[in-house]
Amino acid sequence: MSIEVVPTNAGLGAQIKRVDLAKPMDDELFAEIEATLDEHGVIVLRDQEITPEQQVAFSARFGEVAVNHNAKDFGIDGSPEIYLISNITKEGRLIGTPRAGSEWHTDMSYAKVPARATMLHAIEVPELDGLSLGDTEFANTAAAWDALPPALQEKLAGLTGTFDFRGRKRGRPISEETIAQYPPVEHPIVRTHPRTGRKGLYVMRNDCTGIVGMNVEEAQLLIDVLAEHIIRPEFVYRHRWCVGDVVVWDNCTAQHKAMIDYDLPQRRLMWRTTVKGSVPF
Repeated sequence: MSIEVVPTNAGLGAQIKRVDLAKPMDDELFAEIEATLDEHGVIVLRDQEITPEQQVAFSARFGEVAVNHNAKDFGIDGSPEIYLISNITKEGRLIGTPRAGSEWHTDMSYAKVPARATMLHAIEVPELDGLSLGDTEFANTAAAWDALPPALQEKLAGLTGTFDFRGRKRGRPISEETIAQYPPVEHPIVRTHPRTGRKGLYVMRNDCTGIVGMNVEEAQLLIDVLAEHIIRPEFVYRHRWCVGDVVVWDNCTAQHKAMIDYDLPQRRLMWRTTVKGSVPF
């Protein structure tokens, strides 16, 4: 049975229906799912009841699954590829990272080989009087590139950004060992999608700390202007979570931001997996 694809009619994203991730998946079905991710940048599969092992297996269809540096503290026994994002405490200790992703970013842009895709599975969703909280926003970097004036596109072509793990404020202290794993790297700020060939802006505040060949003030101004352009309303999809949602996004096409509009006693628990990508070009 072929999948049913329902676009969000927002800046990017589509819901995929008629897929049960708890059941075996043949290559033809997965190819349809992967093509939908390529086209829409974000895919949503609702009402999924899967185990950690099944989430890791589905993630692995997209490529090698990474082990996040947070997983040693906020992981699941037996599934080290899953990293918990949560504000829940047990015995006085947080079980996950409570405020992950509160600024616009794309995952692991600070790495020499950034993430291809990220997957979140909603286990608990915070709510207040029936209203779900903790939405996630996504922005379409390819559409943002397409909308730039040709003269600015020409100026940006060939520019290289400096990306630094230390640039972004994080939800908890990071060890010197982890920082040492991610020295500053350079990536093109106009990135070509490795599967579709479509170009997109690969620049954001904080993680992108400079532009090669520009002085600090000039580079920061350009970064700020492009970062604001990417998140214009016409390029954005805001996902309202439901328990059982599995959302996958392409880190070349989409930037994202978590809405931290809740606190205990509203509980949030997400299982996150990340798929390794390729060197940007």
